[in-house]
Amino acid sequence: MIPILNRINELSRIERSKGLSEVEKGEQAALRTQYLQIVRGQVFSTLLSVSVKDKLGNDVTPRKLLDKKVSNDN
Repeated sequence: MIPILNRINELSRIERSKGLSEVEKGEQAALRTQYLQIVRGQVFSTLLSVSVKDKLGNDVTPRKLLDKKVSNDN
């Protein structure tokens, strides 16, 4: 689990119940940005391990993905 998720959820509950101070709003925005970076990184890592095969078993992985795999290995 992503460690900052608990704080993001806590701030969300506070926001719904009584509202957030300006400091808390800033913290919430920063945490959400950080969270999205983490999730995007996880998705990118997962995609780097994917290869696409057609019905005949030929590798038809898009060239752009193959290029990213090669550049990431270096």
